[in-house]
Amino acid sequence: MKKYLPCLCMVLLALSPAAQEETPAPPEPRAALQSPAPSLNPIDEQRRQIIRYGTDSEIAALIKTLRGEQAGENDSLDGELLALAQKTKNHSILTGIFSFFGDREKRGLEERALEAVGNRDYETSETVNAAIDYLGKVRAAEAGEPLRDILNGEETRFLSAAVRSLGRCAGKEGAEETAEYLVDYYTNRDVGDENRRLIITALGDTGARECAGFLVSIAENEDERAPLRMSALEALAKTAAPEGLPALIKASSARDPNVRSTAIASLGPFSGEEADTAIVEAFRDSYYRTRIAAAKAAGERKLRAAVPYLRFRSENDDVPAVRDEAIKAMGAIGGGETEKILEELFKERKNSDRIRINAAEMLLAGTSGDYASAVIAELDEAKTKNQTALYNGFLRILGGAKSEDLKSLARRFFAGGGVVEKSYALDICLNNDFRDLAGEVRSLTDPKHGSLSRKSLALLEKWGLPAAEEPPAAATAGEEPPELQEEQSSEAADSAQAGDL
Repeated sequence: MKKYLPCLCMVLLALSPAAQEETPAPPEPRAALQSPAPSLNPIDEQRRQIIRYGTDSEIAALIKTLRGEQAGENDSLDGELLALAQKTKNHSILTGIFSFFGDREKRGLEERALEAVGNRDYETSETVNAAIDYLGKVRAAEAGEPLRDILNGEETRFLSAAVRSLGRCAGKEGAEETAEYLVDYYTNRDVGDENRRLIITALGDTGARECAGFLVSIAENEDERAPLRMSALEALAKTAAPEGLPALIKASSARDPNVRSTAIASLGPFSGEEADTAIVEAFRDSYYRTRIAAAKAAGERKLRAAVPYLRFRSENDDVPAVRDEAIKAMGAIGGGETEKILEELFKERKNSDRIRINAAEMLLAGTSGDYASAVIAELDEAKTKNQTALYNGFLRILGGAKSEDLKSLARRFFAGGGVVEKSYALDICLNNDFRDLAGEVRSLTDPKHGSLSRKSLALLEKWGLPAAEEPPAAATAGEEPPELQEEQSSEAADSAQAGDL
């Protein structure tokens, strides 16, 4: 009995009121029992490591991969690339980042690009030209003065890039002044035909109507070289100056077929019966590029008078590119008449794959009805008949469509599709915000799925969802996790056993 007395005393002491008052609060749940933090995208993390520690060739390979991905898929790496550009002395790396950000028109490198332009005597030509192109593509107004310095100095290595970018950097406030400078430069400097063409293009990029008279004089000059006349016509379209319309109408019947096609393509921004008539008449032109230009202009202007011509071209033209543009133009024009024509083109199985796919794309993109289920039915029919090109074409356009009917298709692809089908299923989920398919998306996050893993992780990140499914919450508010319950039950059993003793 004596040997059990100490144990009995400890039990009685624990049960006493004083002891209960002094009992410390239960400890916080252990870290192991808490919900795990969302895991990082391992592929993005690997890419971050390459950006931070990789060689110029490794970073160049990564940038090449990023270029092949859709805009927005790799935005999470922008900060890393920006930080690298600010500190790197490697010309190849800096050039690649300028080029990549410029192609995507991503801002953030303006100051670094201006620094490269300012230190152009100590930078490689490739880096400086990439910096100049970047400044133009993001329309950095602060680049105007440095670019003029290059033109004033006639620095041959950078002249073409500076001309291209100056017009884009003009901005609304500096458009007129920049246009006057470029006209003066064209008139009084001997810069060669190619740079003259670039100056004309830059004038159009300023959007300044004050230069319309100068552009008209070039466009109407039949003794001028065709590339310069064509650039002047395109620039007039960008300015949309009313005084440019007569020059475009005149050029639409020029002897040079390239000048004719450019004039028709440039009529889109202008209005009036004269312009409409010129576009419709261009469908009769024997030069296929002029017919393509007519289709594009009709679509841009939503010219309903052109619909009969567009239908005829879509069904009968011997140039596939003309048929393509005619179908796209009908989709842009819209309305019941064009919708009926597009539906007939899509459903007629004797039509070429190309016609059916283009018609289906227009129906999915902008019609009054929901054609997703009809396209899915034709997709399945194409697979049954082993029509690979038709199947892949329908698959591509469904991946970019919006319809509730696509949810079942995405589920089917997740469950039993190949790599291509699963990739399009992820596109469907993104385009339609099918967040209730997050479980299916998570099934592809394992690195063993390769490119699908990165794509699925990126989608979950955009949705703000963790890569791993969180454990279910306790059934009752305040209920302890199962692991802690087991531990406390064990402690209670030990106490009860001691009490028995």
